[in-house]
Amino acid sequence: MSKDMVVILTALNLEYQAVRAKLASPQGHLHERGTRFEVGTVLGTSCRVALGLTNKGNHSAAVIAERAIQEFSPAAVLFVGVAGALWDTARLGDVVVATHVYAYHGGTSEDDGLKARPRVWEAAHGISQLGSHLARVNDWADETPVRGRAPQVRFGAIAAGEVVQNSKISAQARWIRQHYNDALAIEMEAAGVAQAGHLNGAPVAIIRGISDRADGTKSSAKDRSWQPRAAANAAAFATRLAVELVREQEHSPMSQAGRALASDGRTAGVTNMAHNSTVGIMAGVVKESSVHVQGGPGAAGPADLVAELDDLRRHLTFHHAEGALDDDTHREALAELETARRAARENNSESSRKATMALKRLRGLVAEVPELVARLRPLVVAAGDLS
Repeated sequence: MSKDMVVILTALNLEYQAVRAKLASPQGHLHERGTRFEVGTVLGTSCRVALGLTNKGNHSAAVIAERAIQEFSPAAVLFVGVAGALWDTARLGDVVVATHVYAYHGGTSEDDGLKARPRVWEAAHGISQLGSHLARVNDWADETPVRGRAPQVRFGAIAAGEVVQNSKISAQARWIRQHYNDALAIEMEAAGVAQAGHLNGAPVAIIRGISDRADGTKSSAKDRSWQPRAAANAAAFATRLAVELVREQEHSPMSQAGRALASDGRTAGVTNMAHNSTVGIMAGVVKESSVHVQGGPGAAGPADLVAELDDLRRHLTFHHAEGALDDDTHREALAELETARRAARENNSESSRKATMALKRLRGLVAEVPELVARLRPLVVAAGDLS
């Protein structure tokens, strides 16, 4: 994972330009399949941002988000842009940060009507907590308030569909009101990005500036005047969030321990503070109540990682037999595990990236099985340390 890198994606050029204006010296970065990104730093900081354009729609957004995660292994993915407000809960120019995302077009058509079968993705807890803190501090907006009112940050559900919603009285509007009445905003890309983040184990935040009320006024003069303001507000909050995310990564206890270990090359000690409980940890030496982890190069080589991956295969098979993993998930999980295993055996920087991303995708596949997620955490770290 690149602890100093955040990916920011947008669907529209107007949104892209609003984010780009916040970056210093953006440089082009070409993906091998032709997707273009720009990489720069947030003005006045060391936070790196890889900026990309997905175009409209959940499907396109999912593909580009997946590609960006694979290419950059970012600390987080932020999807930034404009959206329509629902039920007059957010004012024009306000910023809505998704606590969860509805893919609201899921359903089944039956004799007595259309029944909702939505998919839902919750925002990463750490990002939600940090976003709430920044909203309370309320020093992120850098523009003169319009008509004397500063934009506010609101937290709630965002509904993501496949059509432009521009009516309050259509059948679609009534459907959304009936099944998703807690949604604050509506748009067309969040579900795709959330799914890509989920499958790759990458934290995702959806940040939207309110440019219209989804009430028939899209493309009006008022909407055209509010779009750039809403996009700028979303970009301002998103880049501030990106800076703080990177700062937290760099100052996390694990990062500090890693830096201390790298600086002096000695063994790092981890003290066991648990009482009357069992602690499981991969360690070199255990002495009384202290656990000493072997440090330095070669502490956990590719052979060790391959052995751990082979052991993980046994646990995947067990949970599949117990019914915790369905057949499709089990098959996909084994494929990702084999990809990681092959990459670990190659033991170079490129294979390290491949192994890490395969294990992150695997973690997304088994996210509902806590024991497997816990087993994967140290393996993702170990894969990232291969060289």
